[in-house]
Amino acid sequence: MLKRMGTFAVLACLIFASWSVAAPGRAVALDPFTGYLMAHFTGETANGEQLYLAHSKDGLHWTDLNGSAPVLLSTVGTRGVRDPAIVRSPAGDRYWIIATDLRIASGTSWGDASSRGSTSLVVWESRDLVTWSAPWLINVAGGISGAGDAWAPEAIWNPATNDYVVYWATNSLRNGVTKHRIFYVRTGDFRTFTAPQLYLERGSGQGVIDTQIIEVPGSVGGYRYYRASADGQITIEGSNTILGTWTTIGNLSHMGISNGATGGNVVEGPMWAQFNGRNEWNLWLDQYATGRGYLPISSTNLGSTQNFRTRTDYSLGTDRKRHGSILNLTAAEETRVLAKWGTKANRLQSYNFQDRYVRHANYDVRIDPNVSPAADAQFRVVPGLADASGSVSFESVNFPGYYLRHYAFDFVLAANDGTSTFAGDATFRQVAGLADASWSSFQSYNYPDRYIRHANYLLKLETITTAQARADATWRVVS
Repeated sequence: MLKRMGTFAVLACLIFASWSVAAPGRAVALDPFTGYLMAHFTGETANGEQLYLAHSKDGLHWTDLNGSAPVLLSTVGTRGVRDPAIVRSPAGDRYWIIATDLRIASGTSWGDASSRGSTSLVVWESRDLVTWSAPWLINVAGGISGAGDAWAPEAIWNPATNDYVVYWATNSLRNGVTKHRIFYVRTGDFRTFTAPQLYLERGSGQGVIDTQIIEVPGSVGGYRYYRASADGQITIEGSNTILGTWTTIGNLSHMGISNGATGGNVVEGPMWAQFNGRNEWNLWLDQYATGRGYLPISSTNLGSTQNFRTRTDYSLGTDRKRHGSILNLTAAEETRVLAKWGTKANRLQSYNFQDRYVRHANYDVRIDPNVSPAADAQFRVVPGLADASGSVSFESVNFPGYYLRHYAFDFVLAANDGTSTFAGDATFRQVAGLADASWSSFQSYNYPDRYIRHANYLLKLETITTAQARADATWRVVS
Protein backbone atom coordinates (compact mmCIF):
# COMPACT_ATOMS: atom_id res chain seq x y z
CA MET A 1 0.00 0.00 0.00
CA LEU A 2 2.76 2.43 0.92
CA LYS A 3 4.81 2.47 -2.31
CA ARG A 4 6.44 5.78 -1.44
CA MET A 5 8.13 4.23 1.60
CA GLY A 6 11.51 4.92 0.08
CA THR A 7 10.81 8.64 0.00
CA PHE A 8 9.94 8.87 3.66
CA ALA A 9 11.76 5.95 5.30
CA VAL A 10 14.57 8.25 6.36
CA LEU A 11 12.07 10.63 7.89
CA ALA A 12 10.51 7.74 9.77
CA CYS A 13 13.86 6.92 11.30
CA LEU A 14 14.13 10.51 12.51
CA ILE A 15 10.87 10.60 14.46
CA PHE A 16 11.72 12.52 17.60
CA ALA A 17 15.45 11.84 17.03
CA SER A 18 16.23 15.18 18.59
CA TRP A 19 13.21 15.29 20.91
CA SER A 20 13.38 17.25 24.09
CA VAL A 21 10.75 17.28 26.82
CA ALA A 22 10.86 18.48 30.38
CA ALA A 23 10.97 15.76 32.99
CA PRO A 24 8.08 15.78 35.46
CA GLY A 25 8.67 18.15 38.34
CA ARG A 26 8.86 15.41 40.94
CA ALA A 27 9.34 11.68 41.15
CA VAL A 28 5.91 10.71 39.89
CA ALA A 29 6.57 7.04 40.62
CA LEU A 30 6.11 7.94 44.30
CA ASP A 31 2.53 9.09 43.69
CA PRO A 32 -0.42 6.72 44.24
CA PHE A 33 -1.37 4.61 41.25
CA THR A 34 -4.77 5.28 39.67
CA GLY A 35 -4.85 3.23 36.47
CA TYR A 36 -3.10 0.66 34.28
CA LEU A 37 -1.42 0.66 30.87
CA MET A 38 -0.95 -2.52 28.84
CA ALA A 39 1.59 -2.70 26.02
CA HIS A 40 1.05 -5.55 23.57
CA PHE A 41 1.01 -6.66 19.96
CA THR A 42 -1.99 -8.22 18.22
CA GLY A 43 -0.72 -11.02 15.98
CA GLU A 44 0.82 -11.92 12.63
CA THR A 45 -1.05 -9.41 10.49
CA ALA A 46 0.20 -6.53 8.32
CA ASN A 47 0.41 -4.14 11.28
CA GLY A 48 -0.16 -6.58 14.14
CA GLU A 49 3.50 -6.88 15.10
CA GLN A 50 3.84 -3.29 16.26
CA LEU A 51 3.32 -1.53 19.60
CA TYR A 52 -0.29 -1.22 20.84
CA LEU A 53 -1.58 0.21 24.11
CA ALA A 54 -4.69 -0.37 26.20
CA HIS A 55 -5.92 1.37 29.35
CA SER A 56 -7.84 0.15 32.39
CA LYS A 57 -9.17 1.83 35.52
CA ASP A 58 -9.68 -1.36 37.52
CA GLY A 59 -7.01 -3.70 36.12
CA LEU A 60 -9.62 -6.02 34.62
CA HIS A 61 -11.58 -4.13 31.95
CA TRP A 62 -9.50 -2.74 29.10
CA THR A 63 -10.06 -0.05 26.47
CA ASP A 64 -7.93 0.03 23.34
CA LEU A 65 -6.08 3.31 22.82
CA ASN A 66 -5.33 5.24 19.64
CA GLY A 67 -8.45 3.96 17.92
CA SER A 68 -7.15 0.37 18.01
CA ALA A 69 -4.17 1.38 15.85
CA PRO A 70 -0.49 0.95 16.77
CA VAL A 71 1.09 3.67 18.88
CA LEU A 72 4.70 3.07 17.78
CA LEU A 73 6.09 1.51 14.63
CA SER A 74 9.46 -0.16 14.41
CA THR A 75 11.64 1.22 11.61
CA VAL A 76 14.71 -0.86 12.49
CA GLY A 77 15.76 -4.50 12.22
CA THR A 78 12.92 -6.67 10.93
CA ARG A 79 10.54 -3.67 11.19
CA GLY A 80 8.28 -5.61 13.51
CA VAL A 81 8.03 -5.99 17.28
CA ARG A 82 6.49 -8.55 19.61
CA ASP A 83 6.43 -9.09 23.38
CA PRO A 84 6.85 -5.43 24.43
CA ALA A 85 7.78 -4.56 28.01
CA ILE A 86 7.42 -1.07 29.56
CA VAL A 87 10.09 -0.11 32.08
CA ARG A 88 9.90 2.87 34.46
CA SER A 89 12.97 4.25 36.22
CA PRO A 90 12.91 4.19 40.05
CA ALA A 91 12.51 7.98 40.08
CA GLY A 92 9.66 7.85 37.59
CA ASP A 93 11.35 10.35 35.28
CA ARG A 94 12.30 8.03 32.42
CA TYR A 95 10.72 5.12 30.57
CA TRP A 96 11.80 2.51 28.08
CA ILE A 97 9.98 0.02 25.89
CA ILE A 98 11.95 -3.06 24.89
CA ALA A 99 10.60 -5.67 22.48
CA THR A 100 11.42 -8.68 20.36
CA ASP A 101 12.72 -7.74 16.91
CA LEU A 102 10.54 -10.11 14.88
CA ARG A 103 7.97 -9.88 12.09
CA ILE A 104 6.43 -13.22 11.16
CA ALA A 105 3.96 -11.41 8.87
CA SER A 106 6.81 -10.63 6.46
CA GLY A 107 6.96 -14.33 5.56
CA THR A 108 9.59 -15.44 8.05
CA SER A 109 9.09 -19.03 9.21
CA TRP A 110 9.18 -19.89 12.89
CA GLY A 111 12.11 -22.19 12.20
CA ASP A 112 14.15 -19.42 10.61
CA ALA A 113 13.05 -16.92 13.27
CA SER A 114 14.33 -19.14 16.09
CA SER A 115 17.52 -20.44 14.46
CA ARG A 116 18.57 -17.60 12.15
CA GLY A 117 16.63 -14.67 13.56
CA SER A 118 17.54 -11.32 15.05
CA THR A 119 19.72 -11.40 18.15
CA SER A 120 18.83 -7.80 18.94
CA LEU A 121 16.07 -6.12 20.91
CA VAL A 122 14.18 -2.99 19.84
CA VAL A 123 14.27 -0.09 22.34
CA TRP A 124 12.39 3.22 22.64
CA GLU A 125 12.96 5.85 25.34
CA SER A 126 10.71 8.57 26.79
CA ARG A 127 10.73 11.19 29.53
CA ASP A 128 6.94 11.46 29.85
CA LEU A 129 5.47 8.12 28.62
CA VAL A 130 3.89 9.76 25.56
CA THR A 131 6.74 11.32 23.53
CA TRP A 132 9.06 8.56 22.39
CA SER A 133 12.46 8.55 20.74
CA ALA A 134 13.22 6.84 17.47
CA PRO A 135 13.79 3.11 18.05
CA TRP A 136 17.24 1.57 18.21
CA LEU A 137 18.63 -1.96 18.40
CA ILE A 138 20.76 -3.52 21.14
CA ASN A 139 22.43 -6.77 20.12
CA VAL A 140 22.14 -8.46 23.51
CA ALA A 141 22.50 -12.04 22.27
CA GLY A 142 25.27 -11.39 19.78
CA GLY A 143 27.84 -12.65 22.30
CA ILE A 144 26.08 -16.01 22.79
CA SER A 145 27.68 -18.74 20.69
CA GLY A 146 25.28 -19.92 17.99
CA ALA A 147 22.46 -17.65 19.17
CA GLY A 148 19.44 -18.00 16.91
CA ASP A 149 17.19 -15.31 18.35
CA ALA A 150 16.41 -12.98 21.26
CA TRP A 151 12.77 -13.32 22.31
CA ALA A 152 10.38 -11.95 24.93
CA PRO A 153 12.62 -9.42 26.69
CA GLU A 154 11.91 -7.98 30.14
CA ALA A 155 13.81 -5.58 32.38
CA ILE A 156 13.75 -4.83 36.09
CA TRP A 157 15.66 -2.38 38.28
CA ASN A 158 18.13 -4.16 40.53
CA PRO A 159 18.99 -2.12 43.67
CA ALA A 160 21.77 -4.57 44.49
CA THR A 161 23.74 -3.49 41.40
CA ASN A 162 22.15 -0.06 40.85
CA ASP A 163 21.22 -0.82 37.26
CA TYR A 164 18.70 -2.77 35.18
CA VAL A 165 18.72 -6.49 34.56
CA VAL A 166 17.49 -7.18 31.00
CA TYR A 167 16.58 -10.80 30.43
CA TRP A 168 15.20 -12.72 27.44
CA ALA A 169 15.11 -16.17 25.79
CA THR A 170 17.72 -17.29 23.26
CA ASN A 171 17.78 -20.53 21.31
CA SER A 172 21.34 -21.85 21.17
CA LEU A 173 23.55 -24.93 21.48
CA ARG A 174 24.94 -25.51 24.97
CA ASN A 175 26.33 -28.75 26.41
CA GLY A 176 25.21 -30.55 23.28
CA VAL A 177 21.57 -29.43 23.52
CA THR A 178 19.91 -26.76 21.41
CA LYS A 179 16.95 -25.15 23.17
CA HIS A 180 15.68 -21.86 24.58
CA ARG A 181 17.26 -20.64 27.81
CA ILE A 182 16.96 -17.33 29.62
CA PHE A 183 20.02 -15.04 29.48
CA TYR A 184 20.59 -11.62 30.98
CA VAL A 185 22.72 -8.49 30.69
CA ARG A 186 22.98 -5.44 32.94
CA THR A 187 22.61 -1.89 31.70
CA GLY A 188 22.15 1.63 33.01
CA ASP A 189 20.97 3.26 29.79
CA PHE A 190 19.65 0.49 27.48
CA ARG A 191 22.42 1.31 25.03
CA THR A 192 25.55 -0.18 26.57
CA PHE A 193 25.41 -3.46 28.42
CA THR A 194 27.48 -6.22 29.97
CA ALA A 195 28.28 -9.55 28.32
CA PRO A 196 25.32 -11.96 28.29
CA GLN A 197 25.13 -14.48 31.11
CA LEU A 198 22.99 -17.60 31.51
CA TYR A 199 20.11 -16.82 33.88
CA LEU A 200 17.65 -19.72 33.75
CA GLU A 201 17.82 -23.21 32.28
CA ARG A 202 15.57 -26.24 32.67
CA GLY A 203 16.77 -29.84 32.68
CA SER A 204 17.00 -32.32 29.82
CA GLY A 205 15.66 -30.95 26.54
CA GLN A 206 13.07 -28.66 28.10
CA GLY A 207 13.27 -25.10 26.85
CA VAL A 208 12.11 -22.02 28.73
CA ILE A 209 10.77 -18.73 27.37
CA ASP A 210 8.44 -15.89 28.42
CA THR A 211 9.92 -15.25 31.86
CA GLN A 212 8.56 -12.22 33.71
CA ILE A 213 9.46 -10.97 37.21
CA ILE A 214 7.40 -8.80 39.55
CA GLU A 215 8.59 -7.08 42.73
CA VAL A 216 6.16 -7.50 45.64
CA PRO A 217 6.04 -4.78 48.31
CA GLY A 218 6.45 -6.15 51.81
CA SER A 219 7.54 -9.55 50.49
CA VAL A 220 3.98 -10.90 50.76
CA GLY A 221 4.19 -14.67 50.57
CA GLY A 222 7.78 -14.73 51.78
CA TYR A 223 9.68 -13.34 48.79
CA ARG A 224 10.48 -9.91 47.42
CA TYR A 225 10.44 -11.09 43.79
CA TYR A 226 8.32 -13.63 41.95
CA ARG A 227 8.86 -14.89 38.44
CA ALA A 228 6.66 -16.88 36.08
CA SER A 229 8.09 -18.81 33.13
CA ALA A 230 6.72 -20.90 30.27
CA ASP A 231 8.67 -24.15 30.47
CA GLY A 232 6.10 -26.82 29.63
CA GLN A 233 4.25 -25.63 32.71
CA ILE A 234 3.75 -22.08 33.96
CA THR A 235 6.29 -22.32 36.75
CA ILE A 236 6.25 -19.83 39.64
CA GLU A 237 9.45 -19.12 41.59
CA GLY A 238 10.40 -16.76 44.40
CA SER A 239 13.58 -14.98 45.49
CA ASN A 240 14.75 -12.06 47.59
CA THR A 241 17.44 -11.08 45.07
CA ILE A 242 17.05 -10.80 41.32
CA LEU A 243 20.40 -12.40 40.48
CA GLY A 244 20.49 -14.75 43.45
CA THR A 245 18.99 -18.16 44.13
CA TRP A 246 15.37 -18.80 43.17
CA THR A 247 13.04 -21.26 44.90
CA THR A 248 10.40 -23.19 42.97
CA ILE A 249 6.95 -22.53 44.42
CA GLY A 250 4.92 -24.64 42.00
CA ASN A 251 2.96 -24.50 38.76
CA LEU A 252 -0.66 -24.23 37.64
CA SER A 253 -1.30 -27.81 36.53
CA HIS A 254 -3.74 -28.26 39.43
CA MET A 255 -5.88 -25.58 37.75
CA GLY A 256 -5.83 -27.42 34.43
CA ILE A 257 -3.39 -24.82 33.04
CA SER A 258 -0.04 -25.65 31.45
CA ASN A 259 2.37 -24.59 28.74
CA GLY A 260 1.74 -27.88 26.98
CA ALA A 261 3.44 -30.44 29.21
CA THR A 262 0.23 -31.66 30.81
CA GLY A 263 -2.36 -30.34 28.33
CA GLY A 264 -5.50 -28.67 29.58
CA ASN A 265 -5.70 -24.94 28.90
CA VAL A 266 -2.40 -24.43 27.08
CA VAL A 267 -1.07 -20.90 27.61
CA GLU A 268 2.05 -18.75 27.24
CA GLY A 269 3.19 -15.17 27.83
CA PRO A 270 2.65 -14.85 31.62
CA MET A 271 2.14 -11.18 32.49
CA TRP A 272 2.08 -9.90 36.09
CA ALA A 273 0.12 -6.94 37.47
CA GLN A 274 -0.63 -5.85 41.03
CA PHE A 275 -4.02 -4.30 41.76
CA ASN A 276 -3.62 -0.68 42.80
CA GLY A 277 -3.85 -0.06 46.52
CA ARG A 278 -4.08 -3.65 47.70
CA ASN A 279 -2.11 -6.87 48.10
CA GLU A 280 -3.69 -8.76 45.23
CA TRP A 281 -2.12 -9.73 41.94
CA ASN A 282 -3.22 -10.91 38.52
CA LEU A 283 -1.16 -13.26 36.42
CA TRP A 284 -2.44 -12.85 32.88
CA LEU A 285 -1.98 -15.89 30.63
CA ASP A 286 -2.28 -15.90 26.84
CA GLN A 287 -4.56 -18.76 25.77
CA TYR A 288 -2.77 -18.97 22.42
CA ALA A 289 -3.64 -22.61 21.75
CA THR A 290 -7.35 -21.78 21.52
CA GLY A 291 -6.99 -18.16 20.38
CA ARG A 292 -9.16 -16.92 23.26
CA GLY A 293 -6.67 -14.25 24.32
CA TYR A 294 -5.54 -13.38 27.82
CA LEU A 295 -7.07 -14.89 30.96
CA PRO A 296 -6.36 -13.41 34.42
CA ILE A 297 -5.86 -15.59 37.47
CA SER A 298 -5.66 -13.81 40.83
CA SER A 299 -3.86 -14.32 44.12
CA THR A 300 -3.52 -12.51 47.44
CA ASN A 301 -0.44 -14.55 48.40
CA LEU A 302 2.04 -15.48 45.68
CA GLY A 303 3.96 -17.71 48.09
CA SER A 304 1.77 -20.67 47.06
CA THR A 305 0.29 -21.54 43.69
CA GLN A 306 -2.74 -22.92 45.57
CA ASN A 307 -3.80 -19.31 46.18
CA PHE A 308 -4.56 -18.61 42.52
CA ARG A 309 -8.15 -18.50 41.29
CA THR A 310 -9.54 -18.06 37.80
CA ARG A 311 -11.45 -14.85 37.11
CA THR A 312 -14.37 -14.28 34.78
CA ASP A 313 -15.05 -10.59 35.58
CA TYR A 314 -12.85 -9.06 32.88
CA SER A 315 -12.93 -7.80 29.30
CA LEU A 316 -10.07 -7.16 26.93
CA GLY A 317 -11.50 -4.60 24.51
CA THR A 318 -11.61 -5.00 20.75
CA ASP A 319 -7.99 -5.72 19.87
CA ARG A 320 -6.51 -9.13 20.39
CA LYS A 321 -3.92 -8.89 23.16
CA ARG A 322 -0.73 -10.86 22.67
CA HIS A 323 2.29 -11.15 24.97
CA GLY A 324 3.09 -7.81 26.58
CA SER A 325 3.35 -6.10 29.96
CA ILE A 326 1.29 -3.93 32.31
CA LEU A 327 2.43 -0.71 33.99
CA ASN A 328 0.58 0.74 37.00
CA LEU A 329 -0.06 4.43 36.25
CA THR A 330 0.05 7.46 38.50
CA ALA A 331 -2.66 10.09 38.01
CA ALA A 332 -0.21 12.34 36.15
CA GLU A 333 0.89 9.52 33.86
CA GLU A 334 -2.69 8.44 33.26
CA THR A 335 -3.72 11.97 32.34
CA ARG A 336 -0.90 12.29 29.82
CA VAL A 337 -1.56 8.89 28.25
CA LEU A 338 -5.30 9.48 27.84
CA ALA A 339 -4.78 13.00 26.51
CA LYS A 340 -2.42 11.61 23.88
CA TRP A 341 -4.15 8.38 22.81
CA GLY A 342 -7.51 8.24 24.55
CA THR A 343 -9.33 10.58 22.19
CA LYS A 344 -11.49 9.01 19.54
CA ALA A 345 -10.25 8.99 15.97
CA ASN A 346 -11.75 11.58 13.64
CA ARG A 347 -12.36 11.81 9.91
CA LEU A 348 -12.50 14.81 7.58
CA GLN A 349 -15.66 14.69 5.49
CA SER A 350 -15.87 16.59 2.19
CA TYR A 351 -18.62 19.24 1.98
CA ASN A 352 -19.44 18.75 -1.70
CA PHE A 353 -18.72 14.99 -1.87
CA GLN A 354 -20.18 13.89 1.43
CA ASP A 355 -19.56 10.19 0.82
CA ARG A 356 -15.82 10.93 0.60
CA TYR A 357 -13.28 11.43 3.36
CA VAL A 358 -9.65 12.53 3.52
CA ARG A 359 -7.38 9.49 3.51
CA HIS A 360 -3.76 8.60 2.91
CA ALA A 361 -2.78 6.06 0.26
CA ASN A 362 0.85 5.37 -0.57
CA TYR A 363 1.66 8.54 1.41
CA ASP A 364 -0.43 10.63 -0.98
CA VAL A 365 -3.55 12.32 0.41
CA ARG A 366 -6.93 12.35 -1.34
CA ILE A 367 -10.65 11.99 -0.70
CA ASP A 368 -12.30 8.61 -1.29
CA PRO A 369 -15.56 6.83 -0.46
CA ASN A 370 -15.61 3.47 1.33
CA VAL A 371 -12.05 3.78 2.60
CA SER A 372 -10.39 0.44 3.31
CA PRO A 373 -8.65 -0.06 5.62
CA ALA A 374 -10.80 2.38 7.55
CA ALA A 375 -7.82 3.60 9.62
CA ASP A 376 -6.34 5.22 6.49
CA ALA A 377 -9.05 7.89 6.89
CA GLN A 378 -8.68 8.32 10.65
CA PHE A 379 -6.69 11.12 12.25
CA ARG A 380 -6.15 12.54 15.69
CA VAL A 381 -6.81 16.27 15.63
CA VAL A 382 -4.05 17.50 17.95
CA PRO A 383 -2.75 20.94 18.98
CA GLY A 384 -0.84 22.50 16.11
CA LEU A 385 2.82 21.53 15.95
CA ALA A 386 3.77 25.15 15.25
CA ASP A 387 0.99 26.83 17.27
CA ALA A 388 -0.49 24.75 20.06
CA SER A 389 -2.78 27.48 21.34
CA GLY A 390 -4.90 28.29 18.31
CA SER A 391 -4.24 25.77 15.55
CA VAL A 392 -4.43 22.03 14.83
CA SER A 393 -2.41 19.29 13.19
CA PHE A 394 -3.67 15.97 11.84
CA GLU A 395 -1.79 12.88 13.07
CA SER A 396 -2.44 9.56 11.34
CA VAL A 397 -4.01 6.95 13.59
CA ASN A 398 -2.43 3.92 11.92
CA PHE A 399 0.93 5.63 11.29
CA PRO A 400 1.60 7.41 14.60
CA GLY A 401 4.14 10.20 14.29
CA TYR A 402 3.05 10.87 10.70
CA TYR A 403 1.08 14.03 9.91
CA LEU A 404 -0.75 15.65 7.01
CA ARG A 405 1.58 18.32 5.65
CA HIS A 406 1.81 20.39 2.49
CA TYR A 407 4.89 20.06 0.35
CA ALA A 408 5.15 22.28 -2.74
CA PHE A 409 1.45 22.98 -2.07
CA ASP A 410 0.60 19.28 -2.50
CA PHE A 411 -0.35 17.13 0.50
CA VAL A 412 1.51 14.09 1.78
CA LEU A 413 1.56 11.98 4.91
CA ALA A 414 5.04 12.33 6.40
CA ALA A 415 6.92 11.56 9.59
CA ASN A 416 7.55 14.52 11.85
CA ASP A 417 11.25 15.34 11.40
CA GLY A 418 11.26 17.83 14.28
CA THR A 419 12.05 20.87 12.14
CA SER A 420 10.24 24.19 12.29
CA THR A 421 9.52 23.88 8.56
CA PHE A 422 7.70 20.60 9.06
CA ALA A 423 5.76 22.01 12.02
CA GLY A 424 4.63 25.00 9.97
CA ASP A 425 3.66 22.86 6.98
CA ALA A 426 1.60 20.57 9.24
CA THR A 427 -0.26 23.28 11.17
CA PHE A 428 -3.63 24.80 10.26
CA ARG A 429 -6.10 27.23 11.76
CA GLN A 430 -9.64 25.83 11.92
CA VAL A 431 -12.07 28.55 10.78
CA ALA A 432 -15.72 28.77 9.74
CA GLY A 433 -16.37 26.87 6.53
CA LEU A 434 -15.87 29.01 3.43
CA ALA A 435 -18.96 27.49 1.78
CA ASP A 436 -21.00 26.86 4.95
CA ALA A 437 -20.20 28.45 8.31
CA SER A 438 -21.59 25.40 10.15
CA TRP A 439 -18.73 23.37 8.65
CA SER A 440 -14.98 24.14 8.84
CA SER A 441 -12.15 25.24 6.63
CA PHE A 442 -8.44 24.90 7.41
CA GLN A 443 -6.14 27.85 6.80
CA SER A 444 -2.41 27.23 6.41
CA TYR A 445 -0.27 28.41 9.30
CA ASN A 446 2.71 29.47 7.18
CA TYR A 447 0.75 30.46 4.06
CA PRO A 448 -2.33 32.16 5.56
CA ASP A 449 -3.73 33.09 2.13
CA ARG A 450 -4.09 29.37 1.32
CA TYR A 451 -6.48 26.66 2.51
CA ILE A 452 -6.78 22.88 2.36
CA ARG A 453 -8.95 21.94 -0.65
CA HIS A 454 -9.46 18.96 -2.91
CA ALA A 455 -9.02 19.15 -6.69
CA ASN A 456 -9.72 16.06 -8.76
CA TYR A 457 -10.03 14.33 -5.38
CA LEU A 458 -6.41 15.14 -4.44
CA LEU A 459 -5.62 17.45 -1.50
CA LYS A 460 -3.93 20.73 -2.35
CA LEU A 461 -3.04 23.95 -0.54
CA GLU A 462 -4.43 26.81 -2.63
CA THR A 463 -5.80 30.31 -2.58
CA ILE A 464 -9.60 30.28 -2.72
CA THR A 465 -11.29 32.64 -5.19
CA THR A 466 -14.34 30.82 -6.64
CA ALA A 467 -17.51 29.23 -5.34
CA GLN A 468 -16.23 25.85 -6.50
CA ALA A 469 -13.00 26.31 -4.57
CA ARG A 470 -14.89 27.41 -1.45
CA ALA A 471 -16.92 24.19 -1.58
CA ASP A 472 -13.78 22.15 -2.18
CA ALA A 473 -12.15 23.79 0.86
CA THR A 474 -15.01 23.10 3.28
CA TRP A 475 -14.94 20.12 5.64
CA ARG A 476 -16.61 18.56 8.65
CA VAL A 477 -14.68 16.81 11.44
CA VAL A 478 -16.65 13.66 12.28
CA SER A 479 -16.00 10.64 14.45
